[in-house]
Amino acid sequence: MTDSDPIVITGMGVVSPLGVGVAANWEALMAGRSGIVVNDRFDVTDFACKIAGLVPPKEAPNGFDPTTVIDPKDIKKMDLFIQYGLVAAAEAIAQSGWVADTPEKQAVTGTVIGSGVGGSPVMAEAAKTIIERGPRRLSPFTVPSFLANLAAGWISIGYGFKGPIGAPVTACAASAQAIGDGMRLIKTGEAEIVVCGGAEGSVDPVSIGGFAASRALNTTYNDRPTEASRPFDKGHAGFVLSEGAAVVVIERLSHAVARGATPLAIAAGYGTSADAYHLTSGSPDGAGAQVAMRNSIKMAGLTPDDIGYVNAHATSTEVGDNAEINGIRNLFGDRGKSLAVSSTKSSTGHMLGAAGAIEAVISILALRHQMLPPTLNLADPEEVAAQFDLVPNASKPKALKHVLSNSFGFGGVNASLVFSAV
Repeated sequence: MTDSDPIVITGMGVVSPLGVGVAANWEALMAGRSGIVVNDRFDVTDFACKIAGLVPPKEAPNGFDPTTVIDPKDIKKMDLFIQYGLVAAAEAIAQSGWVADTPEKQAVTGTVIGSGVGGSPVMAEAAKTIIERGPRRLSPFTVPSFLANLAAGWISIGYGFKGPIGAPVTACAASAQAIGDGMRLIKTGEAEIVVCGGAEGSVDPVSIGGFAASRALNTTYNDRPTEASRPFDKGHAGFVLSEGAAVVVIERLSHAVARGATPLAIAAGYGTSADAYHLTSGSPDGAGAQVAMRNSIKMAGLTPDDIGYVNAHATSTEVGDNAEINGIRNLFGDRGKSLAVSSTKSSTGHMLGAAGAIEAVISILALRHQMLPPTLNLADPEEVAAQFDLVPNASKPKALKHVLSNSFGFGGVNASLVFSAV
């Protein structure tokens, strides 16, 4: 059954290793570019992993300059993930054209910005300061700069949004759940419009060292960073940690039309589930992922056969990639090459809690441009994945009406979103 007044996306914003701005990111994806570089954020001499997906500096093309959005005196009060979130939100809100300039508009505007970790660089630096200089040397802004909900807080304060506010902290599913939570707020009538997404800035010694210690990070392509993220390829050897933010603005179609906004796509379905299986690994058959995907498709009033493209969570780990493909295969059946499945983490790296939101934006762009973003570095696909069109190494056109985006996280959390053409 089709919703006569669906939830639509009216604004999008992105900060990623591919650059700042939705257009810059899409251009880079279509050109098959990678944002993975040698990590110069800190001294990596003693670290097994020496690469990362870093947001380019302001001197670079489409580089990041927080002062375009943030008062310089406020920057010291916030860790990077908050800065990224504010810049992505500014682009999304500007595109949507929404201005909450009355108490009534403020009261119906929600803000839900997830983060997998929050301000881990500040936390790491604070611990170092305590050890080397003592606790009295800590900044009074230490705690508010690292709390995971403060990206949502800063956005809400900056724009006067007084509706529901939230911050899912569900590892790598956080921002997909943020969008799903936003959809639910609109469906229940608690909000009329929601600014939702995710932000992450965790390229720091603790995160890089910790993920490497768990053998999750790629440590074998340090001399070839752009080749390191290899979802579905037999040469995959761990994910590449990245940073950035992505934000979307969602509202009912009637609300968008009444104020003259342009609907970009329909946020048609959302599903979430728990694996209840393992701290860091999903069930090998993708059972939990299947539940999330099935429920998102059901909410959208569709069947698996209606989905033309899946933006996979696939991070470039053998266990995770294969489990997801097994889940897709078990749900979608023998679709063969008629089902396109690609992982854009091959270009962006893994943005942790912001991954779901940027992949939602990419999925929406795939619909709008009728183009499939590629899976880079796919030279020798795993047999279990090869049955599908993995869009190897180059983008290509495809007629699309409905797409699905997956996000899975440590702790066994799964989230899937379905987007449809307007």
